[in-house]
Amino acid sequence: MSIDRNKVTIAPKSFPAYEQAVMDSGSFLAELDESVGALIWTDYSDPNGLKDLLARNPQLEFVQLPFAGVDAFQEVLAAPVRFACAKGSYREPVAEHALMLAMALGRVIPERVRATSWGRKFVASLYDANILIVGAGGITEELIKQLTPFRCNITVVRNRPGHLDGASTTVQLAELDNHLPSADWVFLACSLTDATRKLFDLQRLKKMKPSAYLVNVARGPVINTLDLVTALNEEIIAGAGVDVTDPEPLPDGHPLWSAQNVIITPHTADTNAQVVRLFSIRIRENLAAYKGLGDWVGLVDPELGY
Repeated sequence: MSIDRNKVTIAPKSFPAYEQAVMDSGSFLAELDESVGALIWTDYSDPNGLKDLLARNPQLEFVQLPFAGVDAFQEVLAAPVRFACAKGSYREPVAEHALMLAMALGRVIPERVRATSWGRKFVASLYDANILIVGAGGITEELIKQLTPFRCNITVVRNRPGHLDGASTTVQLAELDNHLPSADWVFLACSLTDATRKLFDLQRLKKMKPSAYLVNVARGPVINTLDLVTALNEEIIAGAGVDVTDPEPLPDGHPLWSAQNVIITPHTADTNAQVVRLFSIRIRENLAAYKGLGDWVGLVDPELGY
């Protein structure tokens, strides 16, 4: 049986918005059989399920993954299939969340929301600050736009050489330690790979200024969590805002909850409603590309792992 490029399967869970996106692309939903070449996979927590499904369906040519990060799917990416992820889809809400965490830290909001007396005056402003962003994807591009009014000096650390619009300086990952000591704010917006796992351990955190802040909207394991607790409690850095943790969810009673000057949000930089709406756009775009009617968006490079 030949593949019909108008047929699409959504698994393991389907949503009305995704089904509408399939129809808007000019395709139609079908039960998975040997005539279906396109799969929309909707469960980030079940890479083994996808692996098994691919093994049973060697005819599949294209798989759309649901989130920007594909670290959970590293084994699956070895399959001879074109994979796309949602990188760039959630750039606006995630960058907005990173900016919110930074501004809240700079105005000592963790301290003030618990205060029962007038307290001290303090501010760490983003205006004219030295900003270092690790990662050069859509979140970083959007964060740079949001930081533009603050006249920041922005250094972007990326995996490959190349300029990024709005950045004052762009360097490669091997040069990270050369730029950490001058940063007032460090934002993590990179993919989780072998190169970035535990990238920020105690040794690297000690390279930051005692007045510097760390914001993580990437993946929890980019930071060694217990080392971050030490860095906060010993005032090695001034504070941290994290929307992702390792482990995740962060267990009740974990020492990070009680660390000094930390804001923890429960991986809510983008909400379910935002994800469904924005992922529907990505589905529509890439199903059109699958049929040769547009450009691919968010293709995954299996060698780079993102």
